[in-house]
Amino acid sequence: MKHELPEGFTRGVVQGRNVIGDITETLHRWILDGWGDQGAPPRVEEDLSFVPKDREEVIYVYMYRVAQNTNLLNSKRFREARVQPAMAEENGDGGPVLLERAPLFLDLFYLVCVHSKFRSDSERLLGWLMMRLHEATHLVYRPRRFVLPDGREVDSTGRMWSPIAEPDDDVIMEKVAVALVDDLTFGDAINFFTIHESPYRPYLTYRARCAMDGALIQAPSATLIRPKPIVPVDPAGRSGERPSGRLGSSRPRGKE
Repeated sequence: MKHELPEGFTRGVVQGRNVIGDITETLHRWILDGWGDQGAPPRVEEDLSFVPKDREEVIYVYMYRVAQNTNLLNSKRFREARVQPAMAEENGDGGPVLLERAPLFLDLFYLVCVHSKFRSDSERLLGWLMMRLHEATHLVYRPRRFVLPDGREVDSTGRMWSPIAEPDDDVIMEKVAVALVDDLTFGDAINFFTIHESPYRPYLTYRARCAMDGALIQAPSATLIRPKPIVPVDPAGRSGERPSGRLGSSRPRGKE
């Protein structure tokens, strides 16, 4: 079934479609940028079955699971968007309003492990990697970008989007941090390496939390968003069934 917008409404692009890939690439850059002048940097690889030659050191970063953050579940109904740029019309009614659904909050889980020719070098590299990721309190920290239905890119104040924001600006910042978590059991890790035909290596699991936004909807200025009315409970208390068929609250029955 094709869902059509009412007359006068326009839909923008899905804004969060590149969020997961951006976080993975940022994680790679964060690791390599922290190497400094310690010699040749390690190679960041996503293929767990890759085995380097000679004494090349490798850091494996593999996203193995995506889960919805159930602690931040929200309503799916439309609401006024966080950004409302000035779009006044000639009739002076204030122009259209932008609507959006609540974002989809996700937890991204990464398997991180290292490889070196000698075990002592692997352990040294693993220790450096843990401290480097421990410093990633804000892996991503940038002004939130909103793509309007007409294709313009703005920040939360309605101004043209810029990747750099002044500290005193009242803009919504997009934040993504990584945390060391115990998400993969030893047995599951063994199976994971076996499936990829990869030798077992000491591993870590990290979690990155992000928000995936949908499309902005441009609606006429007279559009109002109201919550659904509360369905009253049957006064007799004999049935708590809602019109949708789901059970609601009801009074307990007394003794017959």
